[in-house]
Amino acid sequence: MNSIESRLKDLGIDLPDAPKPVASYVPAVRTGNLLVVSGQLAFEDGLLASTGAVPSSTSVEDAISAARRCAINGIAVARSALEGDLDLIRRVVRLGVFVQSDAGFDAQPLVANGASDLMVEVFGEAGRHARAAVGVSALPLDASVEIEFMFEVG
Repeated sequence: MNSIESRLKDLGIDLPDAPKPVASYVPAVRTGNLLVVSGQLAFEDGLLASTGAVPSSTSVEDAISAARRCAINGIAVARSALEGDLDLIRRVVRLGVFVQSDAGFDAQPLVANGASDLMVEVFGEAGRHARAAVGVSALPLDASVEIEFMFEVG
């Protein structure tokens, strides 16, 4: 078993099959030494784990959990795009985190930490990344959180 898969196992994380796109796009694009993963929602066992605006419909704690689930799904897409070899990931370069937010809500960075912390847990120092955490008025399927990823690969 490779080292990233071992780390996931140690963390008790079973990656799902890569989620299928819900519109007209591809799950990931590899160009040169970059792998860009399309925005991922917090699907778990086929169901969207968190919907609605934060904090009126979804608590901050649930949104943090949703961000973590988005990150798990993003890693699953990366694994599929890399033909099962997560050890090809050299570094997590960037996360773009979108949080469906009520007017005046400004804790998007706290929500984004659900994904950022997981990247460090899984990839160690190579999991530290640049990030944007943005509040938006709506997301596809009324999701509370959507995250896009950029990885450096070898």
